[in-house]
Amino acid sequence: MQSVGKIMKVFVTRRIPPEGMQILSSAAGVCEASVWDSDEPVSRAELLKGVQGAAGILCLLSDKIDAEVLNAAGPNLKVISTLSVGFDHLALDEIKKRGIRVGYTPDVLTDATAELTVALLLATARRLPEGVEEAKNGGWSTWKPLWLCGYGLSGSTVGIVGLGRIGMAIAQRLMPFGVKRLLYTGRNAKPHAAEVNGEFVPMDTLLSECDFIVISCSLTPETQGLCDKAFFTKMKNTAVFVNTSRGAVVNQEDLYEALKNGQIAAAGLDVTTPEPLPTNHPLFTLNNCVVLPHIGSATYSTRGIMSSLAARNLLAGLQGTDMPSELKV
Repeated sequence: MQSVGKIMKVFVTRRIPPEGMQILSSAAGVCEASVWDSDEPVSRAELLKGVQGAAGILCLLSDKIDAEVLNAAGPNLKVISTLSVGFDHLALDEIKKRGIRVGYTPDVLTDATAELTVALLLATARRLPEGVEEAKNGGWSTWKPLWLCGYGLSGSTVGIVGLGRIGMAIAQRLMPFGVKRLLYTGRNAKPHAAEVNGEFVPMDTLLSECDFIVISCSLTPETQGLCDKAFFTKMKNTAVFVNTSRGAVVNQEDLYEALKNGQIAAAGLDVTTPEPLPTNHPLFTLNNCVVLPHIGSATYSTRGIMSSLAARNLLAGLQGTDMPSELKV
């Protein structure tokens, strides 16, 4: 047990936005933060060294917090605060066994991720990266009736796999574009879907009827590799596929084949496996695939709020008070 009044050690696995660091600095009487002061991820060896004797860890998605890390931290570890909405990098069974509390940052990145998803969908469907490239490299000659034609949202049918917070925010932003029908699938029907006239349908119906398919589900054993050859085969060959959830939801080899063979029209990805995606990956050879470097929540405002929330979660965990956003493990 920590003795009352003892300043507790916390390890911050990355340089985080200043909003969070200011909160930790102002809590000097509670904790002393040791920071891996870099924009690049901490190495495994440095992570194991840094967490030794820590009462709290503030980590990112790229930090695998497993039994080895928990053992290295030792019995003083009270709280793990992750600067993310996702938590598949945390060994939750091990964490729960040890009675360690977990904080995360949902909700605050909903709007930014939804905006990015819409931007990626439009960029992919209307072939914006190709257009930019053609304008730059001299491919733009005279006006041609079918040159760089893509697909529009007006009058279309959109499908969302996973109508949670982010899925709903995406749907709300897409409807004003004149979307005709919004279909969604998931574990169960959602009452809030009525706000966007969402129709709860089986996966096969969604795949066969939709012009745009957006993946917005969390990564679970059921969704791992969900988007595979069978999935893409059921889609229209004019359909556009967008994933801003987790890379592992998609079988990238199957996606590559579907794009190359014209099984589907185009794909936009903000998440991949691994991250970063190697520059020699086959997906980068395709004109009909837009890959972004996981920037869903990348607005200055959102990252600042995430940083602040992660710091407040950490302090609450250290002091045994209610966390602003606790993951029940």
